[in-house]
Amino acid sequence: MKYVHGYDQRENIRLQDQGSTLSELLHHDTVYPAYDRILEPGCGVGAQTITLARNSPDSQFISIDISARSIAEARNKIEVEGLKNVTFQQGDIFKLPFKSESFDHIFVCFVLEHLVHPDEALIYLKSLIKVGGTITVIEGDHGSTYFYPDNEAAHKSIKCQVELQKTAGGNANIGRELYPLLNKTGFTGICVSPRMVYVDSSKPHMVEGFTKNTFTAMIEGVREQAIHAGLIDGATFDEGIEALYRTTELDGVFCYTFFKAFAVKP
Repeated sequence: MKYVHGYDQRENIRLQDQGSTLSELLHHDTVYPAYDRILEPGCGVGAQTITLARNSPDSQFISIDISARSIAEARNKIEVEGLKNVTFQQGDIFKLPFKSESFDHIFVCFVLEHLVHPDEALIYLKSLIKVGGTITVIEGDHGSTYFYPDNEAAHKSIKCQVELQKTAGGNANIGRELYPLLNKTGFTGICVSPRMVYVDSSKPHMVEGFTKNTFTAMIEGVREQAIHAGLIDGATFDEGIEALYRTTELDGVFCYTFFKAFAVKP
C-alpha cells in the first residue's frame, strides 16, 4: 500500500485538523457497547482513535498501522489524553496476528481508498469479526467536491490528487462505492449515509479546519508529484490552489461529502 500523501509532519498536522474538525459529523453515532473488543486497522496518527476511545470509554480498542512512526505518534496522543482503553500494534492490514472471529466490531476510516483490492481487505477483515458483529467504514469522495466561486484550474488541481492516488493503486472516489463493496463481500444490513461538509464564512472553525487545513492542504501537498508526473503545469496548479483558498473568503462556499457505512457479519 502506497500512501500518496506521505508521512511527514505537515501531513500529520493535516490529519489531526481533519480528525478534530470532522469529529461530530463523522462520529457522533459511533458508540460501542461496554466490554466489546474493536479493531481499528489503519489508525494512522490516531486522529480518529481519540474520538473512538472517548465515545466508548468502556470498550477495548486495538489500533493497527503499518507505519511505526504513525503508531508512535498515535500512542503519544492517547497517553496525553489520558485514555486507557486503546492498545497499539504495528502491522499489515492483510496479515494481522489475530484468529478468526476475534472482534465484536471493526472500524475502518480513510483506509480502503489507498488499497488496490479493497474487496479483499473487507473479506479478510470480515473473517476477524464474530458472527453478528459489525463493521463501520468511512471514506471520502473527491468527485463530490464543489465550491463557489467555481474555477476550472481548481478542479484540475483536485483531479491531480485523484489521478496520483489511482496510479498508486487507490481510489479517491471510493465513498460512492461502499454499498456495492460491502454487498459484494457478503455483509448484510448495510446502511450508508452521506455526511456533507458545507462551509461558508459563518463557520470560521470549518473554514480553517476543513477548507484550508484539511482539503486544500491535501491538494497543495501533491504539487511536486503532479507536476513531475506531467499531470499539470505549475502555473495552473498554483491558480487552482489560489482558487480553493478564494472559497474561504466572506462570499465563498465549499462542499464535500464523506460516506459512512454500517454493516453486519451474518
